[in-house]
Amino acid sequence: MRIVTWTIRLVVFVLLVAFAAKNVEPVALRFYFGVELKAPLVLALLAAFALGALFGVAALLGTIVRQRREISLLRKPAEPAPPPVTPL
Repeated sequence: MRIVTWTIRLVVFVLLVAFAAKNVEPVALRFYFGVELKAPLVLALLAAFALGALFGVAALLGTIVRQRREISLLRKPAEPAPPPVTPL
C-alpha cells in the first residue's frame, strides 16, 4: 500500500511540474485603484490555491476549537453525586 501511495504522489508531482513548465507566460493581474501585477501564470494559480486553502482553514478554525473544548470537558471525570437527603 505504501508503494501505491508514493507512486500516486510521484505522478501528481510530475504532472504539477509539467503544468508549471507549460504555464510560465507572464499575465497581468489587475486589482482595484489601477494596481497591476505582472507574474507568471503558474504563480498566480498557486497564489489563488494557497489563498483558498488559507480561507478554508480559517473557516474551520472556530469549529475545531469548539470541538476540542467540548472533548476536553467530556474527558474530565464526573464529580460524585452528593449524598442523598433522608427525610426526618
